[in-house]
Amino acid sequence: MFDLYYWPTPNGHKITLFLEEAGLDYTIKPVDIGKGDQFTADYLAISPNNKMPALVDHAPADGGAPQTVFESGAILLYLAEKTGHFLPTEPRARVEALEWLFWQVAGLGPMLGQNHHFNQYAPEKIPYAQDRYTNETRRLYGVLDKRLDGRDFIAGGAYSIADMAAYPWIVPHAKQKMDLADFPNVQRWFDAITARPATAKAYALGPQVNPDLGQPLTEEQRRHMFGQPAR
Repeated sequence: MFDLYYWPTPNGHKITLFLEEAGLDYTIKPVDIGKGDQFTADYLAISPNNKMPALVDHAPADGGAPQTVFESGAILLYLAEKTGHFLPTEPRARVEALEWLFWQVAGLGPMLGQNHHFNQYAPEKIPYAQDRYTNETRRLYGVLDKRLDGRDFIAGGAYSIADMAAYPWIVPHAKQKMDLADFPNVQRWFDAITARPATAKAYALGPQVNPDLGQPLTEEQRRHMFGQPAR
């Protein structure tokens, strides 16, 4: 039913978490961002911001042509609405889930992404940038820890797309210079999601799709991932 244009990054993992949890049929279409696959004309027709992931639904609700969806948060919302899973239907609970989904896509992801860049990938170490984004990461972990106080999951009692959006960005906490012991509610939540069978299935796809996962970037990969001007 679905083609998932994917590479094993936090944003890619968000979507495989949903698809595996929901037991949906999907085909992985690898988008090797280190080789520049995200800039091909065919991919830009699906994802005009040249980012990954993207989704093609070959059986959309209106029965028409295949539906394309880009941006990971939009994909999660699309899948939740299409399937009726992992998004509360009670109005106030739905608002909470969407608030925290957008918190992730607007704050947690971008700020932790900058943490990753300046602490791991930047060829020049810039102490101000490293401190700025490490401190912001710590603040956001604190926000999440407070939110999870007395709650099993971000949107309350049930696992939702808000959790699927946030979890992959917490997986590399050590590389972000974060210690989950400092955030006990996040630690409990993180361990619970890690233990879910669908999580293991989703993350097992990473090395299958990219056998070089975790290896240092080459100069070609850096150019494709970090050096693209406007076109």
